[in-house]
Parts: sequence; C-alpha cells; structure tokens
Amino acid sequence: MSDGVRVWCLRHAESENVTAGLAGAVPAAPLTARGREQAAVAARVLAGEPITGVYCSTALRARQTAEILTFTPGVTIVEMPELAEVGIGRHEGTTDPAVHDLTAEVLRAWVVDHDLERKVADGETGHEVVGRMTAAFRVIARAHPGETVAVVGHVASLTAALTTLCRLGADVWGAPLPHAVPFAVGWDGEDWHCPAWPGTRLVPFTDM
Repeated sequence: MSDGVRVWCLRHAESENVTAGLAGAVPAAPLTARGREQAAVAARVLAGEPITGVYCSTALRARQTAEILTFTPGVTIVEMPELAEVGIGRHEGTTDPAVHDLTAEVLRAWVVDHDLERKVADGETGHEVVGRMTAAFRVIARAHPGETVAVVGHVASLTAALTTLCRLGADVWGAPLPHAVPFAVGWDGEDWHCPAWPGTRLVPFTDM
C-alpha cells in the first residue's frame, strides 16, 4: 500500500547495565565495546534500506545505537521518551535476582496471559507501557507514509508493545530480543504486522 510504513525495529546493542545485571530502565548506561560492534553489524544489515528516519528512546544506549545506524546524510535521529524501557519503580537499578525473576514473570503475564494489570512494585502496568509505545508508533507512522524507518528500543517495552499491536502473544515467548538484530514491522494503514521475530517463525507479510 502506498501509505504503508515499514519499521525496522531493534533492541539497543549490548550496554553496561546488561553486563552488570542491573534491572530497570537505567537511562545513563552506555554501550560496551561489544555493543558498538553489534550496532555496526546492524548498520551494515540495514545499509541497503531506504531509511528516512531513525527513532530511539532517550536512554544513552539507545541513542548511541541509533547514531551508529544513521549512515545516510540528511537522516536525523528523533528521541522519544515514549520508547523507554519498562519502569520498575523503587527497584530501578537493582541487581537482586528476585527482582529479575519478578520482572520476567510480569512480562510473561503481559505477553502470554494478556494480563496488562500486572506491574513490578510501584512501576508501570502493561497498560501504561503498551499505551505509550502505541502512541509513539502511531506518531512515527503518520510522519512517514510510504517510507521506511528504524526504531531503536528496549527488550521488554518493545516485546510488550509489538506482541499486543501485532497480536503475537505466546508465539514469541521464550525468544527474547537479542541485541541489535533488526526485524521488520509493517503498518498497512489499518493494522500492524510483524512477519518475523528473531528466533521464531511467524506468518509472512502480505504486500508489506
């Protein structure tokens, strides 16, 4: 469709909060050296795509990944706070394994059981995360009819949003998004479609 939008989504590349085992959004964590290499590989993968815009969360690791992806003159990076990682309230930045387990349990409830009421401590509910992420994707789609863009986000918020928008559910559970691996999501003017999720086999695109 002429107004359809192709969105290359990817989790940010490896960052210091991941290697340190910190839970939560941790917005100031930078990429590791390995993460910069991962982002460079993603840039080569997307080099042939006619990308007209790159969007990312306001987290440093997402911005740094986006900067490495932005290889075309004139393509700007737009930071959107709506694309942030899931907030876990008072547990932000903890290394407590119990909190990591609870975070995974809550995400599973959102994705598999469609229970968006759950949250970690005083953090965000699934409704809040999906709501803000959906709003961001709508803004992006409206700004780029007929175009291709890239979105650099985070493992939990991307998973919660896209499994809801594309109605994937349990099909992707057990296949957490790897660092800096692009996958295409399409907007056909009425619905969102996700034909491929890293590590799984989903339904192919139809005219996207």
